[in-house]
Amino acid sequence: MYPEYLVAPMRQELVDAGFEELKTVEEVDTAIPSEGTVFVVVNSVCGCAAANARPAARFAVENGKKPNKLVTVFAGMEKDAVDKAREYMLPYPPSSPAMALFKDGKLVHIIERHMIEGRPAQMIADNLIAAFDEYC
Repeated sequence: MYPEYLVAPMRQELVDAGFEELKTVEEVDTAIPSEGTVFVVVNSVCGCAAANARPAARFAVENGKKPNKLVTVFAGMEKDAVDKAREYMLPYPPSSPAMALFKDGKLVHIIERHMIEGRPAQMIADNLIAAFDEYC
């Protein structure tokens, strides 16, 4: 677990973009399997989250089409909520950061850490926008 003062600005970056933080298993179980589209960002303190993942997520949700719900869990903080979100992302292994799009509770698109590291935020955002255009 990280000190809250350290992660607060990283949390706020997504909250300011319209994401709802999920901090409990119950919140995850209510949000992800719901009707419509849900975009989940597994946030992280790592450099690729700061430089690539969060900027890409923020840019992508400014797209014309976007998911019905925008939610986030924070790796290294609310362990139970993160573990529950990752269960919905199976068979993909745990990854942080990561981004997943669900439609009517089914995983339809995922971006894992290895697809984030070393790639420009715009390239990741374009990938997300294409998924939003297809599924939202």
